[in-house]
Amino acid sequence: MTLCNPVWRSARTQRRKLGFVLGFVATLLVLMPPAIQPAQAQANAVFALRDTETEELLRSYELPLARAAGLNVNSVHVYLMGDLSVNAFATQPEDIFVFAGILLWVKSPSELIGVMAHETGHLSAGHSSRTSDAISKATVPMLLSMVIGLAVMLAGGGQAGMAIMSLGQAIAEGQFMQFSRIQESSADQIAAKLLLATHQSPLGLYHTFQRFAQEEAMASGHMDPYAADHPVGQDRVSNLQELVDASPYRDVPDPPQSVRALQMVQAKLAGFILPVDEVLRRYPPGNTTAPARYARAMAYMRKPLLQQALSEINSLIKDEPDNPYFYEVLGQIHVMMAKPALGVPAYENAVRLKPDAPQLRAALATAQLAAEDPALAPAALANLKVALLAEGEDPFTWYEMAHAYSLMKNQPMADLASAESAYNGGNYRQALLFASRARRGLPQGSADWQRANDIIGAAPAQAAQQEH
Repeated sequence: MTLCNPVWRSARTQRRKLGFVLGFVATLLVLMPPAIQPAQAQANAVFALRDTETEELLRSYELPLARAAGLNVNSVHVYLMGDLSVNAFATQPEDIFVFAGILLWVKSPSELIGVMAHETGHLSAGHSSRTSDAISKATVPMLLSMVIGLAVMLAGGGQAGMAIMSLGQAIAEGQFMQFSRIQESSADQIAAKLLLATHQSPLGLYHTFQRFAQEEAMASGHMDPYAADHPVGQDRVSNLQELVDASPYRDVPDPPQSVRALQMVQAKLAGFILPVDEVLRRYPPGNTTAPARYARAMAYMRKPLLQQALSEINSLIKDEPDNPYFYEVLGQIHVMMAKPALGVPAYENAVRLKPDAPQLRAALATAQLAAEDPALAPAALANLKVALLAEGEDPFTWYEMAHAYSLMKNQPMADLASAESAYNGGNYRQALLFASRARRGLPQGSADWQRANDIIGAAPAQAAQQEH
């Protein structure tokens, strides 16, 4: 499990854009110093989490729903965000973002499937694009009230001007919230149809929003983002109850293997993201279940209490010697112990058991290169190429490829890989430098030489655009 690049909260969901417009207006009115803004943006960064085990679980939930909705399953992507907010959202074209907080919050697979069915409903109905139109329409009365209100204030009517602006904001918010409620009801209806089409119980969907309604009723100044983005009331819960009662699959239980898979992912995620003391309260050492040992292995690895982490993960491997994810964690622990050569066999076992997982191949390659053994470099390079084909233009994978080529004494290709890493990471000046170096050493007319030329041709314009 690894952290990836930040995703800014301002991109969390189009359904919250109106709030950002209002916040921007407020910023203009109080003349916030520009120097404050980058620090705030950094504080609001949300990091993606990459973990094959968790991603495969989420995708196994989503694929049947996407098929039933008539979506292109190869275009639907589900992302895990490393934030403890109880939140999930969908954006166009076909992306679903699931926050760590809601994954830890749900009590059963059917609850999480219900959330994903709801978000798939938004995708199916094209709500994201329609929301942009609704935001534009809702912004009109707010902007008009600003103009009038500022004019009144400049004329000496301070209180009256503020009242006019507040009225415009209230009208805009009310107009948008009415639109949002219509969208949410529509997504509920579609979710119920998708669960019916896939022969799954809608009880999880009902229980999720029932819990939100209860929390909303008890909330005093605080509400989880998902509840705020998905306004819940008793009428909505009653409508969901009707959908549940109408389903012939109402009482279909979650399969035991599905329950265990979710429990293992929740334990792994808790061990990775929650404070270590909280992990050990949830999963005390006296608890010898597999999820508890998994959570403690992750928490001990972070502490770091690496010998204890090894003890926990080795006990799991003894019980389940064919589980690739246990070997993945074993490899990660050895790498953290600065013993990457010991991590290589563990990662090799993980890849042997799950050869089609690009993240496992990339992790194996990282361990192979960290061992600083030139004999392992060709194998590492082969694993990185497989990962790159599946994962796209990932800067870190290119960076590791540069390391592999360097160990193999192929400096021109190391420079080209460094150029690719810099270019895909947005460092266009550095990409130009490395591509120029690479071109001098690569065979003229070769595909790699031409790629270096492509970067040399594109990087200056990209850098100029970035700087302006």
